[in-house]
Amino acid sequence: MIYCFGVTVHILIKKGVWGIAPRVLFLTVLLTLLLNSVLLSSNSRGVGGCNPPRPTVMLGEVLVEKGVISQDQLQIALTEQKRQSKPLGKLLVDLGFVTESIMRDMLSETLGQASVDLSKVVVDSEAVKLVSKDFAKQVNMLPIAYDREKNHLTVAMANTFNVVALDKLRSILGDDVEIKVLLAGEIEIDNAIDNFFGFELSVDGILRELETGEVDAKSLSSEEYSQPLLRLVDSILSDAAKRGASDIHFEPEERFFRIRYRIDGVLRQIRSLHKKYQSMITVRIKVLAGLNIAESRVPQDGHISLQIFGYPVDFRVSCMATTHGENIVLRILDRRKGIIPLEEMSLSDYALSQIKLIMARPVGIILVTGPTGSGKTTTLYSILNAINDESINIMTLEDPVEYPMAQIRQATVNTAAKMGFADGIRAILRQDPDVILVGEIRDKETAEMALRAAMTGHQVYSTVHANSAIKALTRLMDIGVPKEVLSGHIIGIIGQRLVRKLCHFCREPYHPTPMERRLLGLTDHNSKIIIYRPKGCKYCDYHGYKGRMALMEILNIDSELDNMIAKGANHQEILTYALENGFNSLAIDGARAILERRTSLDEVTRIVDLTERLGR
Repeated sequence: MIYCFGVTVHILIKKGVWGIAPRVLFLTVLLTLLLNSVLLSSNSRGVGGCNPPRPTVMLGEVLVEKGVISQDQLQIALTEQKRQSKPLGKLLVDLGFVTESIMRDMLSETLGQASVDLSKVVVDSEAVKLVSKDFAKQVNMLPIAYDREKNHLTVAMANTFNVVALDKLRSILGDDVEIKVLLAGEIEIDNAIDNFFGFELSVDGILRELETGEVDAKSLSSEEYSQPLLRLVDSILSDAAKRGASDIHFEPEERFFRIRYRIDGVLRQIRSLHKKYQSMITVRIKVLAGLNIAESRVPQDGHISLQIFGYPVDFRVSCMATTHGENIVLRILDRRKGIIPLEEMSLSDYALSQIKLIMARPVGIILVTGPTGSGKTTTLYSILNAINDESINIMTLEDPVEYPMAQIRQATVNTAAKMGFADGIRAILRQDPDVILVGEIRDKETAEMALRAAMTGHQVYSTVHANSAIKALTRLMDIGVPKEVLSGHIIGIIGQRLVRKLCHFCREPYHPTPMERRLLGLTDHNSKIIIYRPKGCKYCDYHGYKGRMALMEILNIDSELDNMIAKGANHQEILTYALENGFNSLAIDGARAILERRTSLDEVTRIVDLTERLGR
């Protein structure tokens, strides 16, 4: 009854029926009753009339069942609870029976509430500025991320059902703000508030702070947030993720230290720092990635996992010695962007239908080809996501696993355990798979094992480095795969490139020149055709482009192509046959994207050779 009444009152508040002043006292009393009777009390078994949206199992019983605490420890805590009238979870932490991180995870599971580990969170400086430190301390709340465009704020709280605190927050920010609440430990929040409030968190502000004093490099291995260089590295990581960068380059030069982001496939210089900060930044990144800070001659690879803007973001770290010091490159793996539905990839109707056609063939191998950074893995994940179903067993072998996917068994190549791609495929075949993804075909042994899996009744997906879909066949023959083995076992080949999309706010129209018309395959009857080029505005950071799209060519291997492959037909013969039967090359798809006003001619010619259209 208390819960139902509380929910009703909260709805009235959100609808604006009650003002702020009359309801605070009432809600305080209501929350006290609610929390004491339901949330963390050891004898909370639910209330009649309306079930709360969380399990009614007692917290103490759950902890004992899972072996986190003993029955004796529970009884001690219950005895203390009668004396101190504190929540059971807080008492267990105070008594030292459990750590706050364990309690946070257990409460998250018991209450069905998403949680966050604040030790791995990079806080958005804009979010912290929305409230005062006194307010954050008073309600035990830490703002984590703020999306200005969506007016969406993510906060961490120890008591996620504290509607009084949320009501006060809305009175500060306005009722139109959307608030997402994550569960965190009370002590974690207190420490984080002390760390993040009162210190400069923006890149520009930290750089100004650095100019006022020196930083001790030895202190960078600690979590003392008063050190500006520590905050600088975190701010650079969050800034790159916010801008949609795919890579961060920390590049040493003779007299300075350069920082560049790869955004939409193109490197942009972001900062140039004094040489004195180079070793300090290198040390901090190595500490975060778990690398050996004393080793600077041997290449090292590591991994960083952080919560940025309320979402998990992984960074793959690579260090290599160069003339002027260690060069560090971080690949950003944002799980929110890892899987894109096929229908949202800006594909032509023809390309989408061809992909779905080859996906419908249950046995054989499907290859995706293109240079590094052309989106091959993203395309494969999108295809797997489209066919992912509880009725089939999908297994992958990757180097490394970039984006975890539910209901798919993902394995990583492990050179230390002597499990390469070929050995991994052998192991997967004993796991009763229906669909297999092999991260990359690099050598003859891997190619033969992947084809053997296709021969034995499996649908196999993989990537291979080649310049086009048709040249992927030549590439496989070059590494030693007999053409007789290729024939009959390849379903289709997808050739792919990524091009930048024109900024919708500032793109400008113009009439193409005669040469541009020839490249686009336009005739004199298309004299009024208009295409677009980049200009630059604040929405695209004055580059004229925002985001990327895929250009694709899909070679559907039919019986005639199988015969041509078996007979050793050359590249030109296969291309001629494919074009006569509806094959759209990358050049054709690029021209389509230009005429649809999605990208520019300059951008497509940067990636794809359009001169092949001059000969037709």
